[in-house]
Amino acid sequence: MPPYIALEGSEGTGKSTHAALLAAALDAVLTRETGGTEVGRRLREILHDVDVVDLDDRAEALITAADRAQHVARVVRPALAAGRTVVSDRSVYSTLAYQGYGRGIDLDELRRLNDWAVEGLWPSLVVLLEAPAGVLAGRLQARDLDRFERAGEQFHQQVVDGFRAMAAADPNRWVVVRADGDRNDVAAAVLAAVVHR
Repeated sequence: MPPYIALEGSEGTGKSTHAALLAAALDAVLTRETGGTEVGRRLREILHDVDVVDLDDRAEALITAADRAQHVARVVRPALAAGRTVVSDRSVYSTLAYQGYGRGIDLDELRRLNDWAVEGLWPSLVVLLEAPAGVLAGRLQARDLDRFERAGEQFHQQVVDGFRAMAAADPNRWVVVRADGDRNDVAAAVLAAVVHR
């Protein structure tokens, strides 16, 4: 089966930019979670809407799982079956980081729910983009912030800690790339890490 590659990281690390650059370099299918399907785009609007202020944490986790089920069924699995590499801006691991480590929902419950949603199809390689907090804060100041980006500093630190813990626990699946340098240098580092794996 061709590789299913996910780019992960906290807000402002450049996941969307580097997913697009990597997909172009590999001639891969580029997609994203949430919002990689028409149904997913509608679900993403709810999740990221700053006017949604009373969304229960478990409801948030269920919405992301619904997006993921649709995304894997309609985009990821068909692309892999056709022999195409898939590069995704975020994946199931974002739920573990955001709703698990960030919101405090039981990680085992989230794994079971999401494994069911994706029918066992998890990314074969995860690239974790990391940058110092000051760099990320500067990047976020340059744009309108969505519901997740507006979450507090403690939440975002828990998310970062979650990504780091997952990467450390599964080094055969995860690779960490510094994302605070020149865009072309970071893109080259991401591509080199993927090709090496």
